[in-house]
Amino acid sequence: MCDFFNTTKALSKRTIWTAVGRKPPARLSMRLFSSANTPLFPTALLSPFTQSAGVPHLREGDVPPQGGRPGWAAPPDPRIGPWLRLLKKLAQSHNLVPEFEITLEGTHHGPITIKPTMFLEIGSTDEYWKRQDAAKVIALLVWEGLGLGGGAAVGNWGREDERNKVLLGIGGGHYAPRHMDIVMKEGVWVGHLLSGYSLPMEDPSQSKENGNTDCIGGTWRQSIKVAIEATKSAFPGGDVLAHLDHKSFKGWQKNAITAYLGELSIKIGKPNDFI
Repeated sequence: MCDFFNTTKALSKRTIWTAVGRKPPARLSMRLFSSANTPLFPTALLSPFTQSAGVPHLREGDVPPQGGRPGWAAPPDPRIGPWLRLLKKLAQSHNLVPEFEITLEGTHHGPITIKPTMFLEIGSTDEYWKRQDAAKVIALLVWEGLGLGGGAAVGNWGREDERNKVLLGIGGGHYAPRHMDIVMKEGVWVGHLLSGYSLPMEDPSQSKENGNTDCIGGTWRQSIKVAIEATKSAFPGGDVLAHLDHKSFKGWQKNAITAYLGELSIKIGKPNDFI
C-alpha cells in the first residue's frame, strides 16, 4: 500500500493507531521538517514508514520521538495536493496500483519547523522498504515534481494561482477518505487535515441545551486555530475554506465547530467549491 500524507503532528491531542488483523501494508508518504536557520524554501525528505499498533498519547510536557510540541503545527507544503495526484499517476503507470494504495494522512506529528516540508515515505515493513519499484516511483516523483528533468515544477503556489481556494480538512479518520476524494481532483490545494482524534471535545449537557460552545471543553479550538494559521502562512493570499467530514461528528460537535469557524471568519466549503 502506498501512502502519501500531509503530517505535522504536534497538535494537542492523542494519536490513535488501530491494530489490523493482517500484515502491515506498504506505504509511500509525505511530511514536514526544517532548520530554522535556513531560507524558507519547501523541503522534501525521503523516509521509511512503520505502521504501529496501540494507543500512544501526546500530552502537555511529553517529548514525542518524532518531534513537535502540543498545540502547535508547522506550515503544510503547498505541493502536497499536486504531488499526491502526480504520485498516483506514476504509481499507476508503473503497475503499483492496486497493490499499493495512494492516501493522505491527517496531521499528527512534528518535527518543529518554520518552513513547509514534506516527507516522502515508503512503508511499512522491511519487505516493502526494499522494493525497487516503489523507490523508483518516489524518485520520479521528486524528479518530475521539482522539474529537474527540464519540465515545469509541479505545485508551486503563486505560479499556479488561478484557483486560490485551499482545503482545510476537519474530521474523519486518519486516512481522511472524504477529504481525499476532493484533493484528488485536478487543481485542488490542500493544507492541514485534522482527524477526529485531533479534536478532543468534552460534552457537558448544558452546552448542547443552550448552544453555548464556550462550555465545550477540550483542545479542539486550539487544534483548529493553529491549523488555520499554519495553512494561511503556507498559502499567502489563499482563500482557506474548511471541509467537514459531517458524518464523523455528532450534531452538537458539528454545531460547535461550525460556530467556532464562524468566529474565525472561515467559511465551510462544499466539494464543488474547491474545484
